[in-house]
Amino acid sequence: MKTQHQIPERSYKASGFIGKYQKLVTDTVIPWQEQILWDKAPDTEKSHAIANFINAGKALRGEDPGDGFYGMVFQDSDVAKWIESASFSLVNSPDKALEEELDKVIGIIAEAQDKDGYLNTYFTVKDRDRRWTNLHEAHELYVAGHFIEAACAHFEATGKRTLLDVMIRNVEHIRDHFIVQGNPGVPGHPEIELALMKLYRLTGDKNALELCSHFINERGQDPELFIREADNRTWSVWNSNPRDEGDREYRQCDKPLRGLEKAVGHAVRAVYLYAGMADLASETEDEELMDSCRRVWKNIVQSKMYVTGGIGSTVLGEAFTVDYDLPPDTAYAETCASVGLIFFASRMLENEISGEYADVMERAFYNTVLAGMALDGKRFFYVNPLEVDPGISGVAPTHKHDLPVRPKWYQCACCPPNVARLIESFGKYAYGENEDTAYCHMVAAGKVIFANGMELTCETEYPHEMNVSYSVKGKGRLAVHVPGWSKKYEISRDGNVLNAELQNGYIYLDINGETEIALKLDDVPAFIYPSSRIPRIAGMVALRRGPLVYCFEGTDNGSVKALKIDRDSKPEISSYSEELDVDMISVKAFREDESEELYPDTPPALTPCEATAIPYYTWGNRGETEMRVWMR
Repeated sequence: MKTQHQIPERSYKASGFIGKYQKLVTDTVIPWQEQILWDKAPDTEKSHAIANFINAGKALRGEDPGDGFYGMVFQDSDVAKWIESASFSLVNSPDKALEEELDKVIGIIAEAQDKDGYLNTYFTVKDRDRRWTNLHEAHELYVAGHFIEAACAHFEATGKRTLLDVMIRNVEHIRDHFIVQGNPGVPGHPEIELALMKLYRLTGDKNALELCSHFINERGQDPELFIREADNRTWSVWNSNPRDEGDREYRQCDKPLRGLEKAVGHAVRAVYLYAGMADLASETEDEELMDSCRRVWKNIVQSKMYVTGGIGSTVLGEAFTVDYDLPPDTAYAETCASVGLIFFASRMLENEISGEYADVMERAFYNTVLAGMALDGKRFFYVNPLEVDPGISGVAPTHKHDLPVRPKWYQCACCPPNVARLIESFGKYAYGENEDTAYCHMVAAGKVIFANGMELTCETEYPHEMNVSYSVKGKGRLAVHVPGWSKKYEISRDGNVLNAELQNGYIYLDINGETEIALKLDDVPAFIYPSSRIPRIAGMVALRRGPLVYCFEGTDNGSVKALKIDRDSKPEISSYSEELDVDMISVKAFREDESEELYPDTPPALTPCEATAIPYYTWGNRGETEMRVWMR
């Protein structure tokens, strides 16, 4: 069932738009996050993440653990994701000082590992006797998953086994607890499943494959599991109640995973779990598990995904709700959820080649994921609304989570390092391979060397320009994805236009020697319309150019909510913003005159005007102002 797999990190050297973003992460984001983890960054929320490991090491040596543990129960994972993104950065931009800093931090982590292989500073510092007694809330397996991913990335980048050996011991400990000793339990927050598959593929460690299979096979078999766990303990982290019927859905443990029909519960947990399921399905050729993945995928993209690739529409549990409940102004759309959606889509591509998976990866990345980070790399959104009104957004109780300005950091800082690690490893998602075929899933400027000996150089200004050039040499097949949004396209080879047939969104070309492939995509700005089933935005309109969804800000338009788009007009590229480094799109509109009355009995006068839109990922970089994606 496995059709192709990600390329190794070293196989891709970025340039163009992706290269610019990788440089931003390497030069700015990774050093900034390192300062935060060491509590050296000014005017940011305290992290204490590395101090937690130092104090855990002291506790294991019988020393005074200093100021103890501080932060969220999953605070360790911030360090893991920083290690992962820094390791990817070493591949992209070798840096001796950064490598030495990684060695230092990993040494501190190794000293915090218990002699039995256990690794988690919350329990080592706060209460060692409570290990593995609160899977429902305590994130032990989630944290382990992130460190497994970090260990794989660090080994691939440096060849050093220090962290890899730490996590192999940790996996042996977890396997002993849940499989050998037979203690019941599954992760309260899925993540370790996809991490174990990474470890298995990197090392061939069958313990990792067995443990991943165990957690996926056990999940949902006993919906009362977390209830009994809660009855057997007298303490809590979040004061959540597993007896609540909705809590079982919230943690994806209400039914066996091979019987899933819809995406439910906490959005990040869900897509991390679905990615692990698809990963296991491709490795074990489990068609029943894959069918379950197909059903939840269809439910997400056809009825629970924002036009920006955001998922999880409610602040209540950061969760999926019901089909077509996609309000723009109270959207949650956590940045991590879109990162996880990309993971899920990438794993689905391992099982079957379909352009839909690549389309969703692109939509989520260029819109929600990039919007999650300011253009300077120093401020971050956890939540990604599609509509902001200063004075209401971030203020009113119903809109408190939808901030109009990116904060520098969060106490719950899962999203910033998630964005960093995805950007640094973008090549893994943009390109794939098998024995005879090189896959171009997403347009990404740079050079790729495939395992079968084929070499490819992509030159493009995508996503801001729609002409893509591939210089290819070697022998095999090249599969070029044509994005689903581009209804018109042209592909040529060595200057000759081809009449090539699309196969599930891809054009397949035989390569023997050196050749030039040119792909021209539709660069005309266009309106997009919501389904009338989405109640809050039915009858409205948004703008798109290429993979980029656009939005309207008050900075360019004054009051955005007073605007109505002229449905008969054609949007056009009108100007270039030096500040945002993007093209701006203009469209004819009408502005309603503002009334002093709350409910006047005469219709407002309409004045013709021009409305200007910018790419959604750039919003919120010029100060606090109104913003809307969907317009009347």
